[in-house]
Amino acid sequence: MFSRLCSVSAIIGLLCLSGMWAPGVAASSLSDRPVVLSHDLTVELRPSTHELIGRDQIDIELPLRAATVTFSISPTVKIDRILLKTHPAASTAAVSDTAVSFTTEQVVHPPEQRVTATLPGAHDGRVTLVWIYRGTIDDPPKEPRHLRFVTPSETAGHIGPEGVYLSSESQWYPDIAGSLSAYRLTALVPQGWSVVTQGRKTEETMDGEHVSSTWVVSDRSEALTLVANRFVIKSRAWKSRNGQSIELATYFFPDNAGLADEYLDATSNYLDVYIPILGEFPFEKFAVVENFFASGLGMPSFTLLGSGSIKRHYVQPYALGHEIVHSWIGNSVFNRADQANWVEGLTTYLANYYWHEWTHDDRQAIEQRRLMLQGYSVHVPPDQDYPVAAFVRKRDERDNAIGYHKSAFVFHLLRREIGDEAFWRGLKTFVSRYRNRTADWENIEAVFAEESRRDLGWFFEQWVERGGSPSLSFGEAAASRVHGTDGGDAWRLTVHIQQGGRPFRMAVPVTIVMKHGTETRWVSIGLSSEHMAELTVQDQPLLVQLDPEWMTFRRLARVQLPPMLNGYVTDRHRTVMKAFTDPASPLQHVVTRITDQEAQLPESQRTRVSSIDGKPLPPEGSVLVLAGPDQQGLVQSIVRESCGNLAVLGSEGFQIDGQTHSGPAAAALLSCRRADVPGSVVTILYGASSQAVAKVSRFLFYYGWQSYVIFNDGAAVKRGLWQNEPEMKEVRIESSH
Repeated sequence: MFSRLCSVSAIIGLLCLSGMWAPGVAASSLSDRPVVLSHDLTVELRPSTHELIGRDQIDIELPLRAATVTFSISPTVKIDRILLKTHPAASTAAVSDTAVSFTTEQVVHPPEQRVTATLPGAHDGRVTLVWIYRGTIDDPPKEPRHLRFVTPSETAGHIGPEGVYLSSESQWYPDIAGSLSAYRLTALVPQGWSVVTQGRKTEETMDGEHVSSTWVVSDRSEALTLVANRFVIKSRAWKSRNGQSIELATYFFPDNAGLADEYLDATSNYLDVYIPILGEFPFEKFAVVENFFASGLGMPSFTLLGSGSIKRHYVQPYALGHEIVHSWIGNSVFNRADQANWVEGLTTYLANYYWHEWTHDDRQAIEQRRLMLQGYSVHVPPDQDYPVAAFVRKRDERDNAIGYHKSAFVFHLLRREIGDEAFWRGLKTFVSRYRNRTADWENIEAVFAEESRRDLGWFFEQWVERGGSPSLSFGEAAASRVHGTDGGDAWRLTVHIQQGGRPFRMAVPVTIVMKHGTETRWVSIGLSSEHMAELTVQDQPLLVQLDPEWMTFRRLARVQLPPMLNGYVTDRHRTVMKAFTDPASPLQHVVTRITDQEAQLPESQRTRVSSIDGKPLPPEGSVLVLAGPDQQGLVQSIVRESCGNLAVLGSEGFQIDGQTHSGPAAAALLSCRRADVPGSVVTILYGASSQAVAKVSRFLFYYGWQSYVIFNDGAAVKRGLWQNEPEMKEVRIESSH
C-alpha cells in the first residue's frame, strides 16, 4: 500500500513506486482489440496553477500480434515517458522497466491527444505500461448557452482555486475507449482540501502541507471521476433492511454543512425503497458532494450537486432520488458508449415517476404522466420525431422528451403489458445479470421476455425501434338499454376510437361517467385507423373520457394542450412584446437573453420583438408579454381578450381564479389560449413592481408547464392549470329495440 506522501520530484524522478496491486478483475479471453483492465494512478493536484502531475501504471489486454497500442489523453498534457514493466522469473528479485517509443497526434474534434506506443518484442497478450506525465486542465465552468434554468454549467474539466472537477471528458489519465477498468488512485492535494472519488478510501495521511488519500475501485467501471475541494465531511454507518452495510456521507462547503443530516436521511429513505426493487446496492458507500458549479451528476458511489441545488434542499425524487437510482442503472449496469441509451428512460421511470406511485401519491403520479405526454407533444414536432432506440444523449428539449420521457413511458407500458410480478422480477434479474457489464435494448427485451414467458418482439419494435406515436380521438359514442345477464336492465355502450397516422397496437382506458358514478374499462385496439368497442354497464352512461389519467402514450395536438409558457417557447411563430418603459428593467434582460440565444438562427426562425404601444397582437403565433405596472391598462385589455374572467390585472396587484394578490412583491406568470389562433398562446409576466419580477425574470423558463404561477418576492407560492380536461364525448342515447 502507498503509506507515505510523494513529493513532486519523487513522482517524476523515482516514479513513487508502490507495492504491487492486484485489482479484482478476472482475466478474460484475449480481446480482438486492446482494452485497459486496471489503472494504478498517483496524481498531485495544484489548484493554484491548474496543474496535474501524474503516474499511471496500466494493465492492458491486447491481441497477441499487436505491435502498437493507441491511447487518448488530454491535449494539454505532456507525456514525459512511457515504460514497459516486465516481470521476470521468480528467481529474479528486480522488476525491469523498458522505455517505450511513442508518437502523439493532436485531434481537433473532439479535442484530444492520441498517443500510440510501440511495444518492444513479443508479449503474451497482457502488458503493463507506466506513464509519467504532467500538464494543466483549466476549462472554467461556463453558463449554458440557452434559457433553461436547470441545466449544468459546461466544462470539460477544471483544476483551480475554486475547486477540482476531473471526469472522463477531462481525459486526465490515459485510456482506451470502450474499456471497463478497475482503479487504484492515490491523490495528493493541498492541506485543507479533501478528495472524493469512486470506490472505498483505504488510507489518508498528511504532512502539514499536503494531504494524500488512497482509493480502491474493485468493480470494473467505465471511467474515474475525481473531485476535490475544501469540504466539511459528515458520514454515518447505515444498514439496509436486507443487512447490507453502506457508508453514507456528505461533502459540503461550510455554508451548507448544516444540511448534512437532511441529505443523509433522504439518501437512506431512497435506498430503503430501491434496494428491494433493484437488489443489493452496488457500492460500499454513497456520498452527496457539493460542486463549485451548477451540476446534477451521478457517478459510481457518489453524486455531484451544485451549491445552488444543495441550498434548495435538492432531495426530491427527480433530483437526489434520480441520482441514487443511477447507482444501479448506468453506474453498475452500463450503457454501450455512443449507442442507444436506455439508462435515462429507466432511471426516470423508477425515480421521477415510480416513487410517487410507491408513496401512494396518486395526484403526483398522474401529474408526472401528464408532464411526460405533454413534454413529448410540445417539444417533438412530428417531422422531427425519431425512435427511442436512436437516442444517445441529451442535447436539447427534443432529446429530453424522447430519451427520458417517452423512454420512461415505454417501461410503464411494458409493466402493464406483462404485469407487475413479471416486470419487477425481470428488472431485478436484468440488474443482477448485467452488473459491471454493458447492456442494450436487445438485452432488456430478452430478460423481460424470459421472465414473462412472452414474445415481446412486437412491443419493442413498435415502441423502441419505430419512431412516432399514436394520436387518439373519439368518434361516435352511443348507448341503448338492454337486458342484463342477471335479468335486470343494463346498457350497451358503443364507442368508436380513432387513430391518426400509422396505427399502434395498444390498450386504452376509457372512463364512463354514468348517472350514479364512474367506471374505467380498458379497450384493446389493433393496427387499424378505427376501432369499435362494445361495453355493457349497469347504469346509464352520460359521457366517456379518453384516458383521463394519462395512462397510455400518445401525441396530443397543440389545441389539446393546456395554455402554458412552453406553448410559446415551442411555437414556430413567436413574438415577445415589451410592455415596460424603463430600459433598466429586469424584463429587458429577458429580451436580451432571447435575442442573444437566437443570434445564430436564420432570421425566419428568430423571435420577433416589438413594443406594445397600443398595437394589436400579431396575427399568427404565440406571444410573450413582459409587463411592468406602468403599462397595466394596455396589458389588461390583452388579458381580457385571451383569458376572459380568469385573471384581472391591477395597478397594485392582480386577481387570478377569484383570489387577489397585491403588494410590491407580487408577480404572476399566466398563459391563456389565443381564441382566434388555434394552438397558440398568450403568456404574460406581470409584476406590481420592478423588484417583484427581478428574481422571476432570471428563472422564467423554468416555469414552463403551468397555466399560471403566482410569486411572492421571487418564490412560487401557487401554480395551476387551465383548460386541461382530456377529451370527453357525450353519449347519444338510442332507442331500444
